[in-house]
Amino acid sequence: MNYQQRQSIKQWAEDDRPREKLLQKGKSALSTTELLAIVIGSGTPGDSAVDLARNILDRVSNDLVALGMLDISDLTAVKGIGKVRAISIMAAMELGRRRSVTPSRERKQITSSKDAFELMKQFFDDEPFEQFWILLLNRANKVIRPCNISHGGVSGTIADPKKIFNAALREMASGIILCHNHPSGNVRPSEADIRLTRKLRNAGELIDLPVLDHLILSRDTYFSFADEGIV
Repeated sequence: MNYQQRQSIKQWAEDDRPREKLLQKGKSALSTTELLAIVIGSGTPGDSAVDLARNILDRVSNDLVALGMLDISDLTAVKGIGKVRAISIMAAMELGRRRSVTPSRERKQITSSKDAFELMKQFFDDEPFEQFWILLLNRANKVIRPCNISHGGVSGTIADPKKIFNAALREMASGIILCHNHPSGNVRPSEADIRLTRKLRNAGELIDLPVLDHLILSRDTYFSFADEGIV
């Protein structure tokens, strides 16, 4: 065992700590041992979480299928693994198993303002306050996910361009649809709505992230900036 393995994880270089490494480089950059160490959570006075993970994987010859078959008694037989850690490992393995057998859902493609309205109206039904959401789309205009930007009052909410484009870039979106509601039921845009839409459209053009539409929603109807030629 080398010196680094004997150190507490807190003493390691930040790039070598599993949680920090995941945040900085993404989950795919971590080894199986490091991922399991995150599930374990913490080490013992004699071993780091990475050491414990390595000991478990050694027991199953690094075979994740075999790891998924271990029960509480098998896992707690490993020094430093109590019932709580064993349960966490078993739960993680079961989530992985369920993911592997769950069929992928086909992402909905947005082909019109009506498609976007039908998808987004669920977030605004019976909402007495203004909210601002964005709908993130991939290059084929298929939905990545809706994202809430802000929740305001009866007369308005804040749509921060930095927050909007940060959310879109983080998800690697290729286009966005802006959405907010008017609790009054009047979906005609205000001058402030028009100025904001143009500001966001222009900002999106600079970073090759087009604003495809802006919907103002009420319970049963909506206004589309794209349909009206404003975007």
